[in-house]
Amino acid sequence: MQQSVLSDPPTPMAAVAAVDLVKVYGKGDTSVRALDGVTVGLRRAGFTAIMGPSGSGKSTLMHCLAGLDTATSGRVLLGGTDLTRQSDAVLTKVRRERIGFVFQSFNLLPQLTAEQNIRLPLDLAGRDVDRSLFDQVVDVLDVRNRLAHRPSELSGGQQQRIALARALISQPEVVFADEPTGNLDSRSGAEMLDFLRTCVQTLGQTVVMVTHDPVAAGYADRVVLLADGRIAGDLDRPDRATITGALQDLAAAR
Repeated sequence: MQQSVLSDPPTPMAAVAAVDLVKVYGKGDTSVRALDGVTVGLRRAGFTAIMGPSGSGKSTLMHCLAGLDTATSGRVLLGGTDLTRQSDAVLTKVRRERIGFVFQSFNLLPQLTAEQNIRLPLDLAGRDVDRSLFDQVVDVLDVRNRLAHRPSELSGGQQQRIALARALISQPEVVFADEPTGNLDSRSGAEMLDFLRTCVQTLGQTVVMVTHDPVAAGYADRVVLLADGRIAGDLDRPDRATITGALQDLAAAR
């Protein structure tokens, strides 16, 4: 396993990148160094899983890359934009227009139909729906016959697919998925992971997923491993056994 090191400036293939990223929570003796100089670039139109033991910094890395948390030092680059130098107002606009999110909880508005939930980011931004993209997304995710239903009328897997469609409809540069199968049964989880991979292959979408599950990570093109806030490994097109072995090696080294 090799650490993936991103040169400065980042390569054009990186959709989002961290450069010497440090994140410290708290101060003094009680401070926690969640990220300790992470440098990594995540390529465009790729499906990357971020993994590591509990407390490794994987969720913190995703939150910093997505502009949901501020770094203590270092840089986060979304395309050519340095997120660490932007105001809160600019970051809010970036998250709305350039980043998509899929969380473990579906976060659908119960009073809206599935179609209204999908359209919500564009409606909030005052943007028109690209009907050809809308049709493509709902067909890829196989939710066309559920568009008039409200979340309470949908299964967990269907709700998560609507959440993914909502994340895709604004044509984000990156979709961040935080344990997206955590509230799904094994069959719905496998379908969701298939849909994520299809979005990469069919729509050219960039997907970054945080997961603790080697089975879920096995759907990704690449697995970035973290331990103690640092890059601890980088696996290209790994299978489940390779991922499990790498995680066991990390655990044994602690």
